[in-house]
Parts: sequence; C-alpha cells; structure tokens
Amino acid sequence: MRRTGRVAVAVAAVLAAAAASTPASAGGDPGPRDVHPSLRSSLVAFYDFDHPMRGDPALEQDQGRSSTEIELVNGGAAMRVADRAYPGGGRVLQTRQVNPGVAGNDDWKAGIYSASGVRTLRAFNAVEGTTVMGWFKRSMDGPAAGFNAIGLAGVLTGDSDGHGVRALLELIDVNGELKLVALGRRIDGGNSQTFAANEDWRTLLPKDKWVHLSATFDFSTGTMALYRNGIAVPGFYTRSDDPWLVNGPGPHVTTASDPRGIKIGGSFPQNTLERNPCDCRMDALMFLDRSLSPREVATQYRTMIR
Repeated sequence: MRRTGRVAVAVAAVLAAAAASTPASAGGDPGPRDVHPSLRSSLVAFYDFDHPMRGDPALEQDQGRSSTEIELVNGGAAMRVADRAYPGGGRVLQTRQVNPGVAGNDDWKAGIYSASGVRTLRAFNAVEGTTVMGWFKRSMDGPAAGFNAIGLAGVLTGDSDGHGVRALLELIDVNGELKLVALGRRIDGGNSQTFAANEDWRTLLPKDKWVHLSATFDFSTGTMALYRNGIAVPGFYTRSDDPWLVNGPGPHVTTASDPRGIKIGGSFPQNTLERNPCDCRMDALMFLDRSLSPREVATQYRTMIR
C-alpha cells in the first residue's frame, strides 16, 4: 500500500502518533511563535517542515489543531532543505519536476489523499470560509511543458480525484496570460470561480525570492481576495455570473463533505498522475477554516517577519 493511502486510512493511529512524537524545541512551540494568537483557534493545518514524524521522515507533522500529517511524495526527507523564508523559519519544502518530458509519477510534491475523505480535515466540511497562506519561492520561468498552471497549495473538494479543489493558490493561464490566482469551489461537482491578480506574476513572485502569499475564500458572500506580503493585491473575477450559487438567502457554505485531502506543489497527492508541477520552495503553509480579514492577514505577516 502506498504511504499516502496508509496515512489517510489509519487516522486514529496518526492522531496518536502525532501526539506522542512531537519533539521538544529549545525555541518553543512553533505554532505560538509563528502564528498570531488570534488565529490559532482557526488554524486547521500548519506545516513548517521542521517536524518529521518519528520513524518516518517522509511524513510531516501538522502543527495546527487537526493533526493532519502529510507525505513528502517521491523525495521524502530530501525534500526538507536548508533555507530561510522568514526570520523565525527553519528548513523549507522543495518541490520540483524530476523528469521533464517523461510520463511518470516521480515529481516531488506533498499532501494527503483519501477517496473517502480525510476526517481530520472536517473543519472544511460545510464551512463558510477558508484561507490558504504561506511562503513561496519559485525557480521556474513558467509552467512545465504540457501544462498551463503551476500548483502552489490548496484544499481538495469532497469528490476530488486529486486535482479538483475547494480552495487553492496557484499560477494559471487566464485569457492567454499567466496570473497569480485564488481559485475556489463551494459545491462539490459545481463550478469554480477564479480571482486573478492584475499585476504581472513575475513581479508578484520574483524568481528565487521569498514572498508571502495569502488567498481568502468567503463562500457565504461569493468573494475572494489575494494578498502579497500582507497587502491586498488588486485583481478581477474571471466569471461575472454566479458560479458558487450564492444569490438568494443564506448562509451559504461548502458541501457537507470532508475534503479528500491537501495538495502542495502539484496535483494528485496520491501519486497516480503528474500535473502542474512547481519547481519551488515553500514554508509555513497555513490552512484556516475562515476567511481572514485584510487586517488579520497583515497582522499574521508582521508576526512572521519581526
């Protein structure tokens, strides 16, 4: 059985192992250190790539409240590399395409997947809002050959094949031009909406430089927002209709299904297919169960850089 499948199925064992194997740190608990106190109760999952699971370094412990460990797919422990995304950071995650032009399943990416839904991610079941944020450093000049997007990080839908998402940060072609976007879907099997940044993606995410990115998703109002280094990024919606079906009485929430997982640095965390690989480094990936306000995003960014 693949390690990803084992992680998703043995949830009870995962919770016990995570609780038992959290190492002491001379610098204190990285959750309190790196996360503003006002956000900790909303932090479903948090990965700083400094906490391998005891006995299996290809698994990364969750520093959020859900204890949803993820797999470092194909590269294992070698995907944790020395770098510094922000002053309090340690090791970071390296994702990349391994063999361009070869149809295979060896790309370095991360995440978790279960076809029956990941129970520890139930906070994203019938939720009114979500936020995805983290530090990113890209080293590629555009999407890999044969693809139109670069996957960053997101939460899958409850019916996802490993690609379809409920909330995602990525770079994707919009009207023939690559754009930094927030892409969300409220209803499983329903339409997605995309909020795309106006500014050139190479300016927003300079090559080989660390940038803090955030995407917020308010499913109750049908709105999204993007932020770079704590500041809102002007943009536009790619659809002018009502893809999330939020016109009319609310409240509107996502489908009452547990997400099938998290994907980081590309699609299909179950490692059955390669799509939208990201030759990137990432750190402090945060997945919250509400849509943060502009002030909260800015506060969290300041918390990390000072």
